[in-house]
Amino acid sequence: MNLPNKLTILRIVLVPFILSIYLLRGLIGDMTIYLIGVLFILASLTDYFDGAIARKRNLVTTFGKFIDPLADKLLVTTTLIILSNFYYISNNGLYMWMPFWVVLIVVSRDLLISSVRIVAMSEGRVVAAKWSGKYKTAFTMITIIYYFFVMPQNTVVINYIGVSLTLISVLLTVYSAFDYFMKNKDLIFKEI
Repeated sequence: MNLPNKLTILRIVLVPFILSIYLLRGLIGDMTIYLIGVLFILASLTDYFDGAIARKRNLVTTFGKFIDPLADKLLVTTTLIILSNFYYISNNGLYMWMPFWVVLIVVSRDLLISSVRIVAMSEGRVVAAKWSGKYKTAFTMITIIYYFFVMPQNTVVINYIGVSLTLISVLLTVYSAFDYFMKNKDLIFKEI
C-alpha cells in the first residue's frame, strides 16, 4: 500500500476516535469541542497530503480513487452529525450548532454520488472525485473547523459568519451533486 492510501486509511481510523470523544463528552467537558476539532484538522490534513503526494509521485490508484471520497464522506458526515447534536450555552443563551437539514443535504448528495459510482463500476468505469466535489469538501471542512474553534465565542458577528459559511457549503454541495449527475447522466439513463 502506497503512502497516499495509508494517509487515507489514517483519515478513516481517526473517525472512531472523533466519535469516541463525542460520546465521552460528559467526562471530558468543555475541552470536547476542541479535541474533536484538533482531530478533525489532523484528518483534514491527511486529505490534502494524500492527494498532493499521489499526484506529485504519480501514485494515483483505483483503490485511492475509491477510498479517498469514502474517507471524506465518513469524516465530514460524522462530524456534521456531531455538530448538529452539539449545543453551546453562553451568556447570550442557548445556541444550536449545525442545523440538521444541512446534514440531510450533505448525506443526500453523498448517496447520489455513491449511487453514480456504483453504476459506473458496474459498467467498468471508475468515477474519480470531480473538482466541484473537492471544492465542496474543502469548503465544508473549513466551515466545520470554524464551528469548532470560532463559534463557541457566540457573538452576533461570529454567528452570522457561521451561517454564511454554512449556506455557501450547502450551495457548493448542491452544485457538486448537479455537476456529478450531469457529467454521468449517460450512465444513469443508459437503458431508459
